[in-house]
Amino acid sequence: MEVDSENNLQRKQSFYQSTDESFEIQKEMYRGQQYSQIYFARLHLMRTLLYSLLPHWKPHVPVCTILGLEESKECIIVGTLYKHMKLKPSILDEYSKERSSTPLVKPHNFVHADDQLVLEDESGRVKLRGAMLISSVYVTGIVVALHGKETVGGDFMVEDVLEAGLPHQEELPRNSGEDKYVVFVSGLSVGSSSSDPLQFQLLVDHITGHLGDEKEQSVAAQIVQVVIAGNSVEVPRGLLNGQNLASKDQSRLSEPIKELDILLTQIAASVPVDIMPGPKDPANFSLPQQPLHRCLFPGSAAYNIFRSCTNPHSFELDDVRFLGTSGQNIDDLEKYSEANDKLEFWKGH
Repeated sequence: MEVDSENNLQRKQSFYQSTDESFEIQKEMYRGQQYSQIYFARLHLMRTLLYSLLPHWKPHVPVCTILGLEESKECIIVGTLYKHMKLKPSILDEYSKERSSTPLVKPHNFVHADDQLVLEDESGRVKLRGAMLISSVYVTGIVVALHGKETVGGDFMVEDVLEAGLPHQEELPRNSGEDKYVVFVSGLSVGSSSSDPLQFQLLVDHITGHLGDEKEQSVAAQIVQVVIAGNSVEVPRGLLNGQNLASKDQSRLSEPIKELDILLTQIAASVPVDIMPGPKDPANFSLPQQPLHRCLFPGSAAYNIFRSCTNPHSFELDDVRFLGTSGQNIDDLEKYSEANDKLEFWKGH
């Protein structure tokens, strides 16, 4: 990377290692997998952690299972939260003949004042009551410890809540004395009506060090990795309708991907690039999403530092581990709980 002066800038280098093996599906076989196995495995692991915290939280309160609850007896129960949601869509709704109750305006999420939280373990489930547990704050799948009593009606009156919290953050490796940067880009939506090729090119020129003065170019030279985190292209609406496409429509379908490949080729010529699929990209929809096929990017794929990765994506740079998704988990949290801004989910989880 050259600058306008006599000095030459060399791009910083880093050691990269992909750790996506656990997200790669080698051979798809259906053997009756259900989400229940994931929930029970999570409950088993998180319950052990919560039990270790109980002596510092409520040391003199007995712990029991949901099946072992006794009316008006103070105790602690540990289980997985499940939220019954009035507005949550059901696959059966698509085949229902009576749709008169369908709202004319879709809500921005599925939260309703009548939502009910339930706690579940291997022995059973119980409805939860009390002001300590606000249904709009929680989502299905969270493992918690609850202090309270069983009511006459068979519900559990919650008096206090214990959450496991976040795991201990490993210390970063000692600074080698030089800064290195990783660029994360998401939602390019190449091909959409709002996409601007000029802005895309400015982004490429900034990353590759072709913009700005010597100071700005020296910062660009410290970029050691670029991660494209999903929703890179947007296919024109109406093309993917299950019908055979005319040659003209086939061309329209491929144009956004070709344009994206041109941009990625320019970046991959200078900086290592990882691209992850997102919900709008040409990949399988459910997680873990498998890598976008390299044949979609003939120009970028010519560089060995261009990698098509899974979503979630995990890698290490100079002994620093990165793990992230293209945002589907945050989008789902927004649908099933309340927050003023998506950043609140990042801060709280």
